[in-house]
Amino acid sequence: MSNIELIIEEKAADIGNFLVGRLLPFRGKRAVGPFVFIDHMGPAKLAEHQNLDVPPHPHIGLSTLTYLFEGSIFHRDSLGSAMEIQPGAVNWMTAGKGVVHSERTPEYLRTSDTSLHGFQIWVGLPKELEQMEPEFHHTEASAIPAWEENNVQYKLIAGEAFGKKSPVPVYSKLFFIEIKNKEKTKINIGEHLFGEVAMYVLEGTVNLEGNEFGSKQLLVAKNATLCEFEMNENATVYLFGGEPFPEERYIFWNFVNSDRDVIEQAKLDWHDQNLSAFPKVAGDEDEYVALPKAILKHR
Repeated sequence: MSNIELIIEEKAADIGNFLVGRLLPFRGKRAVGPFVFIDHMGPAKLAEHQNLDVPPHPHIGLSTLTYLFEGSIFHRDSLGSAMEIQPGAVNWMTAGKGVVHSERTPEYLRTSDTSLHGFQIWVGLPKELEQMEPEFHHTEASAIPAWEENNVQYKLIAGEAFGKKSPVPVYSKLFFIEIKNKEKTKINIGEHLFGEVAMYVLEGTVNLEGNEFGSKQLLVAKNATLCEFEMNENATVYLFGGEPFPEERYIFWNFVNSDRDVIEQAKLDWHDQNLSAFPKVAGDEDEYVALPKAILKHR
């Protein structure tokens, strides 16, 4: 019996002046464990006039995780954080009751040809933490647990698995794992996983239940504890998953919550530029992303 529940194809989405491949949410699968949103950015070559510029925009009820393979993004937020993220490091911002942030090409790279490639991820918060105070944490690449076993390289980017724990301060039971190999290898790691799991093949191909899969697909399994596959030569895969929440999570634009009324209030607060709910981003105060008119209810 097949353990593949769903195969999700990347769908192009516009995040301002940059196209990404959207993997979650999907009409047939709104979340995998606590992961409610996954964008695959790039790979893209950016000339000077193609700098990444996502102006200040709000979030509630989630944590954002940025993980790059190539390039650099400068993050600023309404907490006063100002941090450049480079390949292998993790930016983890927890919105809680409300935060605002911007993402741009760093100033020193804006007149150069650059590249950009990575993941932008949203992780839902447990119901009791959806209104927590916002936080920001940066974890350097050198602090991410990495090890080799049977000539296969592993990284535990976030969460817990394999008896290890990433220093990224997550708030639910989850895992985000990188696996790389050079030679054709069978992987059987179900005993280390739990809850739900999805696989993204970044490079190379994998064989799963008699079929070969490559990039631009998210393979969602029925049971994480049956996670077994074969990696062909020079492959890189990412596994996302964990325990799903007992309550449904609603997503409207940049807002995630288990309570629709909280989302409706966030819409109004952002539309009205209520600074007590959504403060300005220091160093990036001159513009913001307006609330799409289509999602604002009549008062």
